[in-house]
Amino acid sequence: MNKENMTSEAEEILKNEVPAQEENVENNDEQVAVDSKGEEKLLAEIQELKDKYLRLYSEFENYRRRTSKERLDLIKTASQDLMSEIIPVVDDFERAFKASESEEDANKVREGNLLVFQKFQKILENKGLKPMEGLVGEPFDADTQEAITQIPSPSEDLKGKVIDVVEKGYTLGDKVVRYAKVVIGA
Repeated sequence: MNKENMTSEAEEILKNEVPAQEENVENNDEQVAVDSKGEEKLLAEIQELKDKYLRLYSEFENYRRRTSKERLDLIKTASQDLMSEIIPVVDDFERAFKASESEEDANKVREGNLLVFQKFQKILENKGLKPMEGLVGEPFDADTQEAITQIPSPSEDLKGKVIDVVEKGYTLGDKVVRYAKVVIGA
């Protein structure tokens, strides 16, 4: 091939490529226009999502504040019901003290105190507080009892079992409020 043929072929190729490149430039302009519309849509969607997020966050913060306030109010007034039932027992104790000042018969004072104690105990039982009873002779239970000492057991069958209860334990529902202080046999 000679130089002229090569040059004419190169010119033809260039002519064919230039219009293709011009078409690409036009397509790029359209893509830029489409991209800017897409960007606007994305920015609007992002703004909408930010707005939703801020509203949701605000609602959650309000909910958290409200529930914590309600919880504090509940804690402050939780014992109000119990206290209102205990006040009459306090009144009974005051009357018993006043009556015992002039009373010389110890049995009458003891009976009066026993009545007040039983009334008080009944109120606590109605609220769910129960004493742990029947522990003597039972196996030691670390979940409900606290061993304060261990002594030689009087018989073989009392080894590892409760021999004496020094201080009663109490439960409120299923929860141990105070562990029973016991002596166990070794």
